[in-house]
Amino acid sequence: VSAVKALKAIYDSNGLAETVTDEEILDAQKLLARTEGVGVEPASAASIAGLKKLVEQGDIDKGERVVCVVTGHLLKDPNTAIDACVDPVQVDADIDKIKEILLNK
Repeated sequence: VSAVKALKAIYDSNGLAETVTDEEILDAQKLLARTEGVGVEPASAASIAGLKKLVEQGDIDKGERVVCVVTGHLLKDPNTAIDACVDPVQVDADIDKIKEILLNK
């Protein structure tokens, strides 16, 4: 899609567009994985990051119905997700130690 066509679609539909930072995109990527179980590449998370930002700014009401298209699977860019993860914790096979680790995180 060319920029001219994208702008025409925004104007013709009385829509809007918003910029998002890399940090906002990565946060949206984590949010999708954590809350929906959907793993997407950062480019796909941009639509969610934009939606989140527009809701926070009051440009979109919380109750509005919105569709965000997320087409790129996480496996297209797995290193970004891997780099964002914390290192795994090793713990003995003891339920009390496991509870201690989980409750202190």
